[in-house]
Amino acid sequence: VQLQAFGGGLVQAGGSLRLSCAASGRTASSYGMGWFRQAPGKEREFVAAISWNGDSTYYTDSVKGRFTISRDNAKNTVTLQMNSLKPEDTAVYYCAAAPSEGSPPIITLERLIGSWGQGTQVTVSS
Repeated sequence: VQLQAFGGGLVQAGGSLRLSCAASGRTASSYGMGWFRQAPGKEREFVAAISWNGDSTYYTDSVKGRFTISRDNAKNTVTLQMNSLKPEDTAVYYCAAAPSEGSPPIITLERLIGSWGQGTQVTVSS
C-alpha cells in the first residue's frame, strides 16, 4: 500500500486543521489506517486509527474528544480532523496502513506498521 498525506500547516492554539491520506494499491481498503506523530526529540507515537471497514476507531488519550478519524473506502482516503489544537500537538504527522486485527490492533503499534506515508508538519502556536 502506498500512502500520500496532505494537509498540515500552521495554526494558533484552539484552531483546527484537517489531514488527509490517500492510499493506493489493490488491497488498500482492506487495511486499517492510522496517524502517528513525532515531535522534535521524541519518538514517533500513535495518534488515531480506524479499522478497515470504519466500524472501530482508536485514539490516544491526549487527543480524545478533539480529533476525529474517518475514512472513505470508495476513495481510499482517511481523514484526521483536528480541533482545539494545542501547542503540544506540534509534530510531524505520518499516515500509516496495517491490519486492524489484533488486541491491541496492529494499526496502533508503531513497530508493526508496514506502510508509511511521508510526514506532514503540524505547528500549533501559543
